[in-house]
Amino acid sequence: MPRQDTIFERFISPVFGFLMDRDAIDRLDRSIDWDAARDRLSDPDLTYPDYYKSQNFHGIEGGYLTKGAALTYDPVTRYALPPSEIWVRQAGIDAIDVRPRRILDLGCGTGSTTLLLKKAFPAAEVIGLDLSPEMLAVAETKAKREGMEIQFRHGLAERTGFPEESFDLVSAALLFHETPPDIARAVLREAFRLLKAGGQVVVLDGHQRVLRHTEWLTEIFEEPYVKDYAAGSVDAWLGAAGFGAVRTEDVWWTNQVSLGVKPIRDPAPEVNFGWEAAENPGGFPAPA
Repeated sequence: MPRQDTIFERFISPVFGFLMDRDAIDRLDRSIDWDAARDRLSDPDLTYPDYYKSQNFHGIEGGYLTKGAALTYDPVTRYALPPSEIWVRQAGIDAIDVRPRRILDLGCGTGSTTLLLKKAFPAAEVIGLDLSPEMLAVAETKAKREGMEIQFRHGLAERTGFPEESFDLVSAALLFHETPPDIARAVLREAFRLLKAGGQVVVLDGHQRVLRHTEWLTEIFEEPYVKDYAAGSVDAWLGAAGFGAVRTEDVWWTNQVSLGVKPIRDPAPEVNFGWEAAENPGGFPAPA
């Protein structure tokens, strides 16, 4: 349940509560068999990291490992990403340069960006991965409602277990501000491992420069790691992970999209012994 002493709970939550469609939330709640979904979507071998299970996100006790968080995430995010959540998420997808055949959406949450990726690249195999079975249950429901074939997996973004060089595009939307910077950097190293040469990573999140100069924004939504995120540089993290063609673009004034490409390795150079066979038909090396 939400804590009662937070800025979010005292001031912001009542506003969102007024704007939320409670009937739609109740219908979604009734449409999901939560126990069956948790059993189906949970990896029994997964150990939740302390940075995830020990924090309250958006002032909610238990963070995203609760049904309530999963049910209210979309209604809250709809108003928390000005001027429009869809416009912001779509801006990240519009910045993509590759035409992927296999896509992994890390920290997919309720699947909002995952669904947009499938719409943008309908022939691609799309997989969404998240640490919360409850969020995955909502994502799965949304995908089925749209008639989209998307796989949803329970797992760590920084240690996915997928084979190396098995994706053409890896995305992470609104994930990094909810992780410690060392985990964000580990996620990018994992993305580099997972991508084929020439593959691209796209990171959509809060605008680090804006957040650094508007501290009140970092206080409102009760995000435990957002100040550390704001103090960092996704561009630098991408470069350190090995990505090239790194760039960051503004998405309105509140968000940014950062991209990097896994370099294509040059072919092994041909061995040159300093002589040509045609000039030495006897096959013996020419004298130095």
